[in-house]
Amino acid sequence: MFTTGLRHLGCALLLTFPLFSQQLQKARHFLYVASPGIRNYVEWGGVGVLIFDIDHGYKLVKRFPTWDYKAGEKVENVKGFAASAATGKMYVSNVNRLLAMDIVTGKKLWDKTYEGGCDRMALSPDGKTLYVPQLEGPAWHVVDAGTGDVIATVEPKSGSHNTIWSPDGSRVYLAGLKSPLLRIADPKTNTISGTVGPFSAGIRPFTVNGTNTLVFVNLNELLGFEVGDVQTGKKLYRVEVEGYKAGPVARHSCPSHGIALTPDEKELWLVDGPNNALHIFDSTVLPPKQGRTIQLGVFPGWISFSMDGRYAYASTGDIIDASTKKIVATLKDETGHLVQSEKLLDLEIAGGKVVRAGNQFGVGQKLK
Repeated sequence: MFTTGLRHLGCALLLTFPLFSQQLQKARHFLYVASPGIRNYVEWGGVGVLIFDIDHGYKLVKRFPTWDYKAGEKVENVKGFAASAATGKMYVSNVNRLLAMDIVTGKKLWDKTYEGGCDRMALSPDGKTLYVPQLEGPAWHVVDAGTGDVIATVEPKSGSHNTIWSPDGSRVYLAGLKSPLLRIADPKTNTISGTVGPFSAGIRPFTVNGTNTLVFVNLNELLGFEVGDVQTGKKLYRVEVEGYKAGPVARHSCPSHGIALTPDEKELWLVDGPNNALHIFDSTVLPPKQGRTIQLGVFPGWISFSMDGRYAYASTGDIIDASTKKIVATLKDETGHLVQSEKLLDLEIAGGKVVRAGNQFGVGQKLK
């Protein structure tokens, strides 16, 4: 186990603070951050799930241990993060394993490996089932979230990578790095029921609206995004960022590696890696119209939102007020070092129970 610095401590951190006590009936809001959430770089958060108190300036209040590594042993990247209020469980994947934990106590429930490894998975709205992509392989494993057992396999042979389960539970979107088609799976039959595209290149991060009518996808070599019609399966628009040029990027080999809708779907936020920026688009019109830009101090590789839409969460550790577009906080660990991660989500907890759980993707929440 790591012993260098407080960043590698387990749940000994601030255990005297009754954060999740049954006596605390008032709802509290926390940001859970899985680390190492940028490649296997432990300098930006160590190893574990870090818990920040949203109601008190994003102060770090606890750390849950995930995997232990011996000195000199290679640390494995965290690839995905999901949580369910219905079951009170959260799931962390790395390149080889999938770990189930209790959200409130941090207790490890099961820890399993899967053929082909693991990537960024999605959890059903009822918390009962996971779609777990192999690590850029041919298939997604359909996993019983209670036991970790594989119950089916969906194999589009697309370089399985990113996964979104629609908010209404009716479909699962499967994006592969090696295909310009976004596949749609029917979770009732665990078969491919449709596609959107082809887009102009392999699909990177993407998001969908709440009514399952539109998808917004990042693509290799594109500073911008493309828009697809889920109902017809056709690509609608290509949107390139104006006034900025693509250039070298620190990671992902992709100029825009991050895209998110605000929960009310009025804005679309886009990552600009070459220029260390976020571009904001008016998504009430099609194609979305480019507006303000937020400059960041370091390379961004992901963007998502709080459940209430008040805050945007950049992988740089910056917390951004979604209304004013100002950075209002920056995540720091126990020693004051910057925490960066592309795998985070917010949770509401009251009386020792999970009331609501956010999502690692910035998915639209308008269901009508």
